[in-house]
Amino acid sequence: MNKESLKFLTEVKKKPRFTPQTWSQLWKQIVIWVILAFVLYPIAWVISAAFDPANTIVGQRIIPKNASFINFIRLFDSELQPFTSWLLNTFKVSLTSSFLGVCITALVGYAFSRMRFHGRKTGLFAILLIQMFPQMLALVAIYLIIFWIGHYFSSFGLDTHAGLTLVYLGGAMGVNVWMTKNYFDTIPQSLEESAKIDGATPFQLFVKIILPLTRPILVVVFFLQFMSNYSEYVLARVLLATNENLTMAVGLQTFIQDQISQRWGVFSAAALIGAAPVLILFWVLQNQLVSGLTRGAVK
Repeated sequence: MNKESLKFLTEVKKKPRFTPQTWSQLWKQIVIWVILAFVLYPIAWVISAAFDPANTIVGQRIIPKNASFINFIRLFDSELQPFTSWLLNTFKVSLTSSFLGVCITALVGYAFSRMRFHGRKTGLFAILLIQMFPQMLALVAIYLIIFWIGHYFSSFGLDTHAGLTLVYLGGAMGVNVWMTKNYFDTIPQSLEESAKIDGATPFQLFVKIILPLTRPILVVVFFLQFMSNYSEYVLARVLLATNENLTMAVGLQTFIQDQISQRWGVFSAAALIGAAPVLILFWVLQNQLVSGLTRGAVK
C-alpha cells in the first residue's frame, strides 16, 4: 500500500461519522416521522375497525383478525338507520350550497373589485367584521328566522334541506367574497377595456373574459364550502328533525349515541365511506386548488 493510500485512510478514520449537519437532518426526520405517526395512527385505527367483524371497540387491534366487509354490509342492510338517505342528503345540501355559493361569490367579488359605488368600503369592512363573530352566537336567531320563513314559504322552513342550504349560503360568504375580490384585483383592467372596444356586452365580458381567468379561485371556494358543509353538525342538528332528512354527520351521531362500543365497526365503515368523496374531490381538483391559493389570475 503506497503512502497516498495510507494518508487517505488516515483522513477517513479521523473524519467524524456524524457532523452537526447530519444530526440536524436526523432530528428533523425523527420529528417528521413522529408527527406522521400521530396523524396516521387514528386513520389506521378507523380502517382497522371498519374491517373488524367483531364490531366492537373492546379488544380491537391494528391488524384485525378475520378481516371482512361485514360492517359495510351491516351499514347498508341494517333497518336501524337509513344511511343511504343520509349520504344522499349530505351530497344534495353540500353540492347545492357550494354551487350557489360560488355563483353568488363570483358576482359579489367582481362588484367589489371593479365597481365604485357608495358604501363599498363600508360593505367590505362589515363583511370582515361579521366574520369575527362565531356563527354559533347567532344560532337562536337563525332558528327563529328559518321558523319565520317557514310560515310563508314552507319549502324553506325548519326540517327542510332548502332552509339548511339557505343558512349555509350566508355562513361562509364573507371569507369567500374577500378571496374572490382579491383575486379579481390581480386581473388587468386592460383586458376588459379591450373586450369593450371589440363590442362585448357586460355579461359577455364577465362570462367569457373574467370567469375563465378566475377558475382557480372559484374551485377553491367551491371545495372549501363543500368540505365545510359536508361535515357540518351543529346547524344541521338544530334545523333538521326527521330521521330521513338528516345529514350524515347528524344521522351517524343519532345512530351510535351511547352504543358506540357495540356499533364501532359499522360507524367506522360509515366514516370511511363518508371520507372517500372528499378525498376524491381533492385529488381531482388539487392542481386548481394550489393554483388558486398561491397564484394570481395572470402570469
